[in-house]
Amino acid sequence: MRQTTFTKPAEVTRTWYVVDAAGMTMGRLSTEVAAVLRGKHKPSFTPNVDCGDFVIVINADEVVMTGNKMNDKKYYSHSMYPGGLRTRTAKVMKEKYTVEWVEKSIYGMVPHTKLGDVQRTHLFVYKGSDHPHAAQQPVEMKIKG
Repeated sequence: MRQTTFTKPAEVTRTWYVVDAAGMTMGRLSTEVAAVLRGKHKPSFTPNVDCGDFVIVINADEVVMTGNKMNDKKYYSHSMYPGGLRTRTAKVMKEKYTVEWVEKSIYGMVPHTKLGDVQRTHLFVYKGSDHPHAAQQPVEMKIKG
């Protein structure tokens, strides 16, 4: 009889990955990064254990959206006060709030639980090609895009 093995938190080994987002589509980038943050790329994936890796996204200002989504797609947030609905298009998000735009896309694909909150802290997004994580010796992650 075979036994299912579950990864324990002490057994998890984490790797740092760096992703160059230049010229990539937003959805393709987000799904791949979210899978690595959760740890679904590992054969030892356990849903109730944080077995994901750290991901650094560089050149976030060069992410693209296909079609007419830059003008049509809207992002909503509410201050919880009457009349406090704020609406921004993808074009405005890319121009003024680039890091938040990419983070919001990836955050939506990670579980909205306490475990997901921890996994979200393993994501680092930067506008340009410079990042302060050289000491972690990140490995370049290739994504088809």
